[in-house]
Amino acid sequence: MIIMDIKVDNIYAFKDFHINMSYPKKIVNSTIENEFLEERTNFRYKKVNIIMGTNATGKTTMGKLLMLFTNYLNDGGYKRFTNRIADVKKAAKLQIDFVTNENLLYRFEMNVGPKTQKSYTEEDVDIKIFYTPIETRDSYETCASRLDMCECEETTYEKVNTNGWKFSYPIDSSGDKVYSTIEENSKYIYILQQILKTLDSSVEEVVKVSEVENTYVIKWKNCSAIIKDGKIANGEVMSSGTKAGLEISYIITSLLCDMHDLYYCDELFSYVNSDIEKACLSIIIEKLSGRKQLFFTTHNSDILDMQLPKHSFTFLKKDVNNEDDSIKCIAASQYLKRSTDSLKHAVENDLFCTAPELHRLFEIADL
Repeated sequence: MIIMDIKVDNIYAFKDFHINMSYPKKIVNSTIENEFLEERTNFRYKKVNIIMGTNATGKTTMGKLLMLFTNYLNDGGYKRFTNRIADVKKAAKLQIDFVTNENLLYRFEMNVGPKTQKSYTEEDVDIKIFYTPIETRDSYETCASRLDMCECEETTYEKVNTNGWKFSYPIDSSGDKVYSTIEENSKYIYILQQILKTLDSSVEEVVKVSEVENTYVIKWKNCSAIIKDGKIANGEVMSSGTKAGLEISYIITSLLCDMHDLYYCDELFSYVNSDIEKACLSIIIEKLSGRKQLFFTTHNSDILDMQLPKHSFTFLKKDVNNEDDSIKCIAASQYLKRSTDSLKHAVENDLFCTAPELHRLFEIADL
């Protein structure tokens, strides 16, 4: 699945929010290959979406919103949306354009009226899914215009075929986090061992337990950790960074095995060395073959030094003075037009006005 466009109003903290994943023209010598549909080269999409911004600007929430949408395609349940409406006295809207393995542009449209009863009913929620064929010369914009003009067909959620998705969120400090694992895959244990040894040089080996299903052991010189069904039996022997390696290993393995099409990695490398984050991200990008797409949130400004197209970077900013448009989406490519423009210097000089306000912290020093 490829997400092309998101418009949302009055769900979570998003008010009249819009983010688009197409880009206007082909990039010569781009470091990301084939950012277009095969045999539909005018239909361009951002295969890699690096989402940056200060705390509480919606990076994690955008992932949760996409997870609501993708899970709807599994079962058609509407209550997952109504439970996240911010102001029940107002209408709410969600519109998502997306592409699957077929040459069709789909549009998911949901409109929810103001709450008039104790709870929302099915009659309060209007959800429709439209689609239009993607012809050989079509761009996203030409297909979207047909959907805008209702030159399209309608379908239902169970008829939309996708190849799955993976959402990864920060380490759960409670210790109850379940990690995705695929021990039955022959590549997984090798990848896991390589990543864990990189994160923690004292790791000696990772061994699959053949006698017990879905179980493996991480061994150090004087101790070991058992992971069964994605749960760590004695997680206190593992650092937060090492635990992150479990999720990172799954993502890389699943890419190699073509298990999912959509990946949303939210602050997955918070406890990981910057150079390791950049190396793992480069591997993930390299393995995004076919119709795959990555959303990757990070606070690590070193990512800006990676030789990625400027259209891959989006910055989120919260404007507390604008109640009708509190979270803004800023695309780096709208500001930096020349190939010689430095994204790192632009961020350091706060060109996008996304730097955190620190004056309140410095006021503490005056106490």
